[in-house]
Amino acid sequence: MSHNNCILTLLDLKDKNITFSENWMKDVQINGIRSKVISGILSFQPTHCYNCGHLFDSQIIKHGFKTSRIKMMKLSGFDTYLDLKKQRYKCRHCDRTFTLKTSLVESNCYLSNPLKQAIFLEASHKKSESDIARELNVSHSTVNRIIHTSYEEQPLHFNSLPKVLCFDEFKSVKSAEGAMSFIFCDASNGKLIDIVEDRRLSTLKPYFMRFSKEAREGVTHVVIDMYAPYMTLIKEVFPNAKIVLDKFHVVQLLSRALNKTRIRFMNQNKEFYNKFKHYWRLLLKAQEDIHSTHYFYSNCFKKQISQQEIIDFLLALDPELKATYDFYQTIKQAIKLRNFDAFHHAIQNPSDLLSPEMKTALKTLTNYQDYIKNTIETSYTNGVLEGINNKIKVIKRMAFGYRSFYHFKARILIIHKYTFEQKNKRNQTAQ
Repeated sequence: MSHNNCILTLLDLKDKNITFSENWMKDVQINGIRSKVISGILSFQPTHCYNCGHLFDSQIIKHGFKTSRIKMMKLSGFDTYLDLKKQRYKCRHCDRTFTLKTSLVESNCYLSNPLKQAIFLEASHKKSESDIARELNVSHSTVNRIIHTSYEEQPLHFNSLPKVLCFDEFKSVKSAEGAMSFIFCDASNGKLIDIVEDRRLSTLKPYFMRFSKEAREGVTHVVIDMYAPYMTLIKEVFPNAKIVLDKFHVVQLLSRALNKTRIRFMNQNKEFYNKFKHYWRLLLKAQEDIHSTHYFYSNCFKKQISQQEIIDFLLALDPELKATYDFYQTIKQAIKLRNFDAFHHAIQNPSDLLSPEMKTALKTLTNYQDYIKNTIETSYTNGVLEGINNKIKVIKRMAFGYRSFYHFKARILIIHKYTFEQKNKRNQTAQ
């Protein structure tokens, strides 16, 4: 391999028209930092004039060089630059000059394309933009610009939608139009589709109406929480879609009602306050996860006791609390076993001793029982979207918050796209 090809390989340069002399690298101080500067020459015969388009002939002559300093990827941890002397030509047909172009860098740009790709790749990881800028020797605004450019290259297609969608919301930035921003994804594979600045119906309806009628009619199920405007939106925009309430939010509704009942009782009965405070999680446990034979020493009870005995003791203190607890367990078990008949029987025949908090929750379950039937009869949940929301919180925390919704959205979509593609590659390899 020749001297020139070795350098091209070392720098991972694809343009064979760039040549190097023997003394091709030197150490210099740039902005007080020890850096590597590589000297190269770009020279070849162009096929035509870049200005008038006239084919190359004797009237297109060499006209000196123009040197550009291009930022490259680091070498051995040192900031690296390429001082590239680019051949200039003069066209006597149009009496104008032009400079040769290279695939290494775009016109009027000082960042090499491999460096741009590295910035984009780093931006695809959960890492702050300040760290990316420092590691790759670029400015923070450069990282921002490349993120925006990469996001703009990913247009949204309005002619298709997945058959099953997940809807949710999250807190984005203070400058966003609404208090919460809207996010939705494909329920089958977790692919994030888009993020909308505002979750209100007045914003979401025009947004989804941009999708073709065929795409909207092809949606069969939409998984949501109990946010009423989503239900209105689905009925108006997705005529063939069934509404599926997320299992977690249904159980959460009941667990909050049970918790409020417990808190009210223990505040009124101070002698049992510590026991309820210490073992509140036991009351929320699924019945099959409660141990009745495993004993341990409890400081609250001053004796060896099992989880089941603790629950029995706490529930025996108040009939209202026991009725509320039994209702909670019945509904939770019906959802887990996908038994809609058991669920329907429970909400149609509630105990008269239910707490006011649980009666409010019961009213909600009764109003939404048709949607909960879809929940029980299908396996769709918002779990994958909740995972994306957790990732969004991490991105936001790493950056100590964002000011621009547009920039925040771009970063989320870029990181998710990379993560999603890597996950698919691992799955394909495993198969």
